[in-house]
Amino acid sequence: MEFRYLGNSGLKISEITYGNWLTHGSQIENDVAIECVHAALNAGITSFDTADVYANTKAESVLGMALAGQRRESLEIFTKVYWPTGPKGHNDCGLSRKHIVESIDGSLARLGTDYVDLYQAHRYDTETPLEETMLAFADVVRAGKALYIGVSEWTADQIRAGKALADELHVPLVSNQPRYNMISRVIEGEVVPTCKELGMSQIVWSPVAEGLLTGKYLPGHPVPIGSRAASSVGTALAQRILSDQTLLQRVQDLRHVAESLDLTMAELAVAWVLQNDNVSAALVGASSPEQITSNAKASGVIIPPDALMTIDSILGDSIERDPAMTARRAPLSRPC
Repeated sequence: MEFRYLGNSGLKISEITYGNWLTHGSQIENDVAIECVHAALNAGITSFDTADVYANTKAESVLGMALAGQRRESLEIFTKVYWPTGPKGHNDCGLSRKHIVESIDGSLARLGTDYVDLYQAHRYDTETPLEETMLAFADVVRAGKALYIGVSEWTADQIRAGKALADELHVPLVSNQPRYNMISRVIEGEVVPTCKELGMSQIVWSPVAEGLLTGKYLPGHPVPIGSRAASSVGTALAQRILSDQTLLQRVQDLRHVAESLDLTMAELAVAWVLQNDNVSAALVGASSPEQITSNAKASGVIIPPDALMTIDSILGDSIERDPAMTARRAPLSRPC
């Protein structure tokens, strides 16, 4: 397992980071989830990402159980705050001082730790003054409940404004967590250059495009039973898989690139995001121990320039590059 610095900080994290969105506390049983976490540890993964909203706080509890007994100093634990949790009342979401201060205590209790290494704003809160949010994060850091601060899916302008306040408050804002993969590259135009300038880096989610880049969705065939698309009919992913046969064929055409590098399709996809030097880690989930063991093999893989050019040529205009997509996908108001 290779390790990378998180932004310009002195913190190193495993470049394959285990994420438990959509799995722990919902899709898989707790005993399987714990086996997946132990497989990640055995593969050399030391960084684990979760959020209070995942399975309405259950995912944090499962991760806490899975990591119990491990040497805390040898782990990097990340969580997030913003989306509705608990009974989803009028103050049970957002980035107000009240919600942040209360949420960090709940997350720490569920994770079974005195602090998290990284506490992230899961989205930008349009209804709370940014000054209030950053001051609350600063107080969380000064209380020793979080070591570093990050954001997720913020635009370049929002990141710049947040970093300016963080610097004034002497708070280490070091990372952004965006969607990023071979198909979705919207962060490359504005977010990545801004983060490079400010000394921040990316912890990217969906490196395999929620399973699309594994090649399991075949053109002209129904979606496999039990797949992410089969269980999420109506979502943007499912709609695209069902309607965009050109994209499905182009993904299949990537298979010979993976085979030439002795990689699986999933390993190629994970390795691809790590070729970007502003990416500190790829978030990888798993519904079985074998999945995480396989995906961890992407660590340290170097994809030759000619193979990267071939990937771009194959995917062509299926690649999303519009920087405005980050703002368009963001919530316009609090979801509670």
